[in-house]
Amino acid sequence: MKTILVTGSAGFIGANLLLRLLKGDKPVNIVGLDSMNDYYDVRLKEYRLQQIQQVAKKAVNAGSNWRFVKGSIADKELINNLFEENHFDIVVNMAAQAGVRHSIVYPDVYIETNIIGFYNILEACRHYPVQHLVFASSSSVYGGNTKVPFAETDRVDHPVSLYAATKKSDELMAHTYSKLYDIPCTGLRFFTVYGPAGRPDMAYFGFTNKLLKGETIQIFNYGNCLRDFTYIDDIVEGVWRVMCKAPKQKKNDKGLIEPAYAIYNIGNSHPENLLEFVDVLQQELVRAQLLPDDYDFESHRELVPMQAGDVPVTYADTSALERDFDFKPNTNLREGLRSFVEWYKEFYRK
Repeated sequence: MKTILVTGSAGFIGANLLLRLLKGDKPVNIVGLDSMNDYYDVRLKEYRLQQIQQVAKKAVNAGSNWRFVKGSIADKELINNLFEENHFDIVVNMAAQAGVRHSIVYPDVYIETNIIGFYNILEACRHYPVQHLVFASSSSVYGGNTKVPFAETDRVDHPVSLYAATKKSDELMAHTYSKLYDIPCTGLRFFTVYGPAGRPDMAYFGFTNKLLKGETIQIFNYGNCLRDFTYIDDIVEGVWRVMCKAPKQKKNDKGLIEPAYAIYNIGNSHPENLLEFVDVLQQELVRAQLLPDDYDFESHRELVPMQAGDVPVTYADTSALERDFDFKPNTNLREGLRSFVEWYKEFYRK
């Protein structure tokens, strides 16, 4: 039975990954770590933990175990103690301070969590060897790239936010530790994740809140932004498949040993115009009777210029993921937004 550490386990992706693991065919022993900070509504994190707890009770019968630890990956002593006590086979680091624009205003927490915290994880994997370290990167590392779709082989030297810079730093540090200490590492560049019980700081969540309050929403870059929206279930399926297949050292064409290190995009490979995205969202809100049938969408939107830290387009090339794991995200936008709206109605409008 594998012993797995999932950091950020009360977060959007971490919690859904835990549910996937606990519902799986093979028994697992999981430690979930999360700081439960108040970057966004803690009730959402508590709700996710309650879901995990319910599934974990049933999973015990199949031999699986789960326990939750409240704490930060920036706490080096805590991390070392967890690794020493549990001898993890697989580590999945989903803990991070998220938010592109937030990083411009509050840079300190990004350095503390995304740099120092991830360094602590790498050091622990060095001193308490693991079979595979999987870590969350981000599509934001592509920054100012103009070539689309974004491929893992593209240069990523032009971040446009501190958040993006910390994620690129994580990739570089992981590569170094993989090379020096033979730690199998895989970084995952996620593209605009959405779905039920998602992060309320994400645009689709904020749009929903404002539309239901009768407020006007601002659509940046005059509605011409393109985003590769990726449904949470597709993200989790990709993470799970990657977890099960660690990269191996190999010789390059010059006969030199390359580290057991890999990077993959996980995206829908179908960028959506932001204006069209919001239109589908308001249609689903009408369908769920959260907005009236005669809702005037045109009068509740405002097209505004691009804001600092944003990029005009995100678009994932997922050919490497398809080649190595026989998987391609495929949830369409309307299906995904419908699931989100139905959850939103149940959670907030009980």
